[in-house]
Amino acid sequence: MAHCANWILQVQRKDGSIPWLERGIFDPWNHTESAMALAVAGHLEAARAAYDYLCDIQRTDGALPGECGASAPMDAQNRRLDVARVKSLVDTNFTGYCALGIWQLYQVSGELADLERYAPLVDAAMDFVLGHQSPHGEIAWRAREPGEMLEAVDALRTGNCSLYKSLEAAALIREELGGSADSLQRARNSVGNALLTKPERFDRTWPPKDNFAMDWYYPVFCGLLRGAEARAHLLARRHEFIDDGLGCRCVTEQPWTTVAESAELAMALMAIGEEVRAKTLLGWCAPLRDDRGGYFMGWQSEEQIVWPEERPSWTAAAMVLALDAVHQISPAHKVLCGALSPDDEEAPMIAQA
Repeated sequence: MAHCANWILQVQRKDGSIPWLERGIFDPWNHTESAMALAVAGHLEAARAAYDYLCDIQRTDGALPGECGASAPMDAQNRRLDVARVKSLVDTNFTGYCALGIWQLYQVSGELADLERYAPLVDAAMDFVLGHQSPHGEIAWRAREPGEMLEAVDALRTGNCSLYKSLEAAALIREELGGSADSLQRARNSVGNALLTKPERFDRTWPPKDNFAMDWYYPVFCGLLRGAEARAHLLARRHEFIDDGLGCRCVTEQPWTTVAESAELAMALMAIGEEVRAKTLLGWCAPLRDDRGGYFMGWQSEEQIVWPEERPSWTAAAMVLALDAVHQISPAHKVLCGALSPDDEEAPMIAQA
């Protein structure tokens, strides 16, 4: 764990930001993931500096701007990311994820002052997010362009699963500070209802993404599916995504197993009590650990190469958080494993939206 946390500290900049790589690429979601890992590893001031940075960059409408790392092309050698060609992005999921980060910080520190300090950040972020929720319940994936209709912006299944959990965290923060979270709970229920009963509301203009591992395990990871239904859901497609001895593929059709997807899947497995499988999955990632710090992003098994030759901060962060979930290192070890509220674990999956 210290190995990964120290790598994240090395990547973190003086202003508190944590880019993907020392060379660059910043997005608020992966930045928050890295801050969460720092908190687990005991670097609370570095984590707070990361959240202070989000406060500094937050727009007046509550959005947290960043860059789309997925838009960065590979270099001429197809080995490393060309960070100079990344595109700017304002993403609703990237914005809303700070709520889960702040709730996790509070679980680690036990200091109510952390919630008080960052509640304005979370409230403004959620105002932006819910400004992009349709009457059907789903939340558009990005900010609308001037004059653009909300219906013209697609909604992504994984992003909405993540927001489902971020909304839960935002509600818990508001309640812990003595406020009413009814509007946040209603919005969360509407997101969950759309995910479970309105599949046509997702990936309307994008190609279908059911070949992506995140679309497969995120309904369990975020607490939307639980118990026997969650187990059946993961088991049904295990053979498509898991390469035994290597890890979880990012997409079904590519022989590319990745540390981040493997770590997140391990946490989803912990959410349904599959501790042995979770530990096994993390163990398979060991060859991708780099002595200089962190983990390489993934392994291309047909070519038998590390690919790409990058060690993102968020890959290291996902491993830290998964190790915490499996070994119960911090008071926040359950935060990324299903539902956040203990009294909500056996509740019906979705109430009336």
